[in-house]
Amino acid sequence: MSKIYYSDRQIRTAVHKIIRDINNDAWRPDYVVGLNRGGLTPAVMISHYLDIPMHTLDVSFRDSSAGPESNLWMAEDALGYSTDPVNILIVDDINDSGRTLNWIKKDWPSGCLPKDERWQTVWNNNVRFAVVVDNQASNFKDVDYSGIEINKIENPVWCVFPWESWWEL
Repeated sequence: MSKIYYSDRQIRTAVHKIIRDINNDAWRPDYVVGLNRGGLTPAVMISHYLDIPMHTLDVSFRDSSAGPESNLWMAEDALGYSTDPVNILIVDDINDSGRTLNWIKKDWPSGCLPKDERWQTVWNNNVRFAVVVDNQASNFKDVDYSGIEINKIENPVWCVFPWESWWEL
């Protein structure tokens, strides 16, 4: 499998596109959630640019022996459990297979009032997903904002981000 090495400049351009698209939608997150590990750098960039808080969520299937972290308070914020619903932007480096983002969409309602009808309007309303690279062949089709699109069915590549190999430059 060949590799695509993204440069810092390409990442900045992709993050700028995401921010532009958010602004064009006239939607503003109250905070950003960076997914551990790859989503942290773009989430920090977006958080600083929009001047809003950032939190982290560890939904690692590959790099963690503990498994995915379930953050009930984020789900409560999104649903509006005790106050008005909060707008949350979930950020990752890549929507590769879709496993991570699909897990969040299943986990949050399962831990926070799973039968509540408000969950039908949370996704794409209060909670949106942004990825630097969106694999069009992924099983997750609900990415709201992406900077770069690829299709791994047509061109099976491994994406390497600057923060994954900075010491090699």
